[in-house]
Amino acid sequence: MPPQKPEAHASDLTNEERLAALFESCYPRLTHYAYARLGNAAEAEDVASEVFVRAFESLDSYRDRGAPMEAWLFAIARNMVIDRYRKFSRIERVTDDEGIEPAGGDDPAGRAEQRVLMRDVQAALQRLTPDQREVVSLRFFGGLSSKEVAALMNRRDGAIREMQRAALERLRGLLSPDHMP
Repeated sequence: MPPQKPEAHASDLTNEERLAALFESCYPRLTHYAYARLGNAAEAEDVASEVFVRAFESLDSYRDRGAPMEAWLFAIARNMVIDRYRKFSRIERVTDDEGIEPAGGDDPAGRAEQRVLMRDVQAALQRLTPDQREVVSLRFFGGLSSKEVAALMNRRDGAIREMQRAALERLRGLLSPDHMP
């Protein structure tokens, strides 16, 4: 029997191979994160695409410092969103009604309901502090762990969890039926 080739581990892959492997799983999460922060689907898709372009261009300078490469991608996305906020603060921000296609499949009523809910969530998110908005966006739209968010925001993990708790409590109040218009 010929010797079996050992399985390749993530550490055996080149940075380029690791980045390519992350594209499929991270692109939708980056898009959702950027959409939650920017409120515009086209801008969100541009950000997610540009993240991979910038990451590819910067691969020579990328150093594995213990955090997963996907955290590095979200750091790039976060910086791009901040840059776009600065750019759009001078001009009117454009939001779209279509946004990222909501769940609901072929059910038009379900999709419409999801759009209304997403619009309500977007409005409620704007009433949080900037840090709370960032934590909620990274955790729930970006799918990062509290530890990864803490590293991105230069905070302690416990501080991020507390900020998340306070943000969710505030969102619950803002989205409660007696608080809605």
